[in-house]
Amino acid sequence: VQLQASGGGLVQAGGSLRLSCVASGSISGISDMGWYRQAPGKQRELVATIARGDSTYYQDSVKGRFTISRDNSKNTVYLQMNSLTPEDTAVYYCKMSARRAGSWWPSDYWGVGTQVTVSS
Repeated sequence: VQLQASGGGLVQAGGSLRLSCVASGSISGISDMGWYRQAPGKQRELVATIARGDSTYYQDSVKGRFTISRDNSKNTVYLQMNSLTPEDTAVYYCKMSARRAGSWWPSDYWGVGTQVTVSS
């Protein structure tokens, strides 16, 4: 299973970006999907998650600004980021809990990461 994230870039404060992450490979099912981020000199932190039933969780600092969504038919998770601030600057990683074809149990898979830079 491979995850490919895209959509990062440079944006001014107050702007918006939409991240996408698509999973490929022999996948029989994906449960939780999520986005994490890691700023320079900081630990990786959870940004948002979405379960297969579409229940969501957001870190307090992004509530009301970020929206996570998924398209199960495309094995894809999205992160719509609005009202961006310089504090949102980080490398954003997607993670999925996926079950490979022929496997009983799911495993966690990570994307490579996409850089988001917000200028003031």
